[in-house]
Amino acid sequence: MAAPPARARADYDYLIKLLLIGDSGVGKSCLLLRFSDGSFTTSFITTIGIDFKIRTIELDGKRIKLQIWDTAGQERFRTITTAYYRGAMGILLVYDVTDESSFNNIRNWIRNIEQHASDNVNKILVGNKADMDESKRAVPTSKGQALADEYGMKFFETSAKTNLNVEEVFFSIARDIKQRLVDTDLKAEPSTVKINKPDQAAGAGQAAQRPACCGST
Repeated sequence: MAAPPARARADYDYLIKLLLIGDSGVGKSCLLLRFSDGSFTTSFITTIGIDFKIRTIELDGKRIKLQIWDTAGQERFRTITTAYYRGAMGILLVYDVTDESSFNNIRNWIRNIEQHASDNVNKILVGNKADMDESKRAVPTSKGQALADEYGMKFFETSAKTNLNVEEVFFSIARDIKQRLVDTDLKAEPSTVKINKPDQAAGAGQAAQRPACCGST
């Protein structure tokens, strides 16, 4: 699937595509619903295939349109969801702090990213359901932070139920992607000037070469 253009239309400065991945039941859909609609439900239907929401935010004086794709965690949908990796500009890896297996599987999800996503995709690690009683916690905060450090990712613990750090996670990855896009633009500008300047001087030579070029096609 081709990546949507990042540059502006009239109603926004940047369009950023994000992807939520992780095991089934870790709360990806609840995080998305909380961020996009400001609501939470305990009776959420398992995502079938893929779903998405859109929210436009203000970030450092720019309007950022976030297109957030929510993927199904079950194995049978894996081939569907991997098709969405290539166009993603940012990926949120979500696990459940009360479910150690969902945390251990983050390495498998990272391997999927390495196989299917763009090399420069931004990643962020999210330990969800942090509102749960400490007696139910299976993954210490320090363990999540250590994994994030290992892969050079930012790390947040969130709760879709209490809205803990939900805004912060999405704003953080959006800010990092926007900065990457700005940096890319700045790097491209000098080379554009260099290419354009010699055009007139080289015009005669190019004109002379053109018939031979066209004749060979």
